[in-house]
Amino acid sequence: MQIKGERAATACGLVAILLWSTASGLIRSVSEIFGPLGGAALIYSLGAIMLVMFLGRPRLRSTSSFYLIIGTALFVAYEVCLSLALGYASNSNQAIELGVVNYLWPCLTVLLAIVMNGQKARWIIVPGTVLALFGIVWVVSGNGLSLPAIMANVASNPLSYSLALACAITFALYCNVTRRYAGGQSLVGLFFIVTAALLWIKYGFSSEVLPAFTLGGGLQLLAAGIAMAGGYALWNIGIIRGNLTLLATASYSAPVLSSAFAAVWLGASLTLQFWQGAVLVTVGSLICWLATRERSASQTK
Repeated sequence: MQIKGERAATACGLVAILLWSTASGLIRSVSEIFGPLGGAALIYSLGAIMLVMFLGRPRLRSTSSFYLIIGTALFVAYEVCLSLALGYASNSNQAIELGVVNYLWPCLTVLLAIVMNGQKARWIIVPGTVLALFGIVWVVSGNGLSLPAIMANVASNPLSYSLALACAITFALYCNVTRRYAGGQSLVGLFFIVTAALLWIKYGFSSEVLPAFTLGGGLQLLAAGIAMAGGYALWNIGIIRGNLTLLATASYSAPVLSSAFAAVWLGASLTLQFWQGAVLVTVGSLICWLATRERSASQTK
């Protein structure tokens, strides 16, 4: 897949965000059918096959050893944490909430880009990021802004919430490491293969048993595989050749899209406060985007 030009690469990244917006709901529904480990292993196995078919085998010789090791480790850690966080959620509502916690990664990506890659941004990116973070806290709080409520919510399933937080950190690191060290190469196919292998190994040591395949389950698995594989193939193009800050800030809108899709797909009923928090995340993203646009405009004068 040859993509030339920053605008085209950035467009690929934006399409990836749309695909990912369906991923959380699909991963959760697949895990309900095939189990947290078995479902995740099937998704990444199918995704790996798709990526190799459409992108070809990963080219390792032209990739630095540092990126091969660190990039793989960060990607696999993120995928395993995300799949298990959603799979081990107590119910569909909590799975959607965990998906929003995972979306701390866009603001962390911007902040790490400033530190790691010398990304320049105007000061108003700070209130935009704060507003987005507050939106996530508002979602997790559940009923008003209460620290005890937040703590109780997290304590109800500390494993899943810890995994969701780990997702945000590892993927923000992955985006910046990929931008700096990938050298224009996309190893997402390799990453999916390693992720699938690790999940199958963990599945082999678990007590899970895969149920018989049905048409409905197979179609949901196929949709999840397309969403994940297609999303990552396009996202890697975006962060390697596109506008990383624009993609990271645009990603703030994903919690709204993802939550809306998951609510419909999983039949979950979300509270007004949840949607308020999701809207705050989106508004924060628009402020961040305004900051980057203003800076670009000033540089062209």
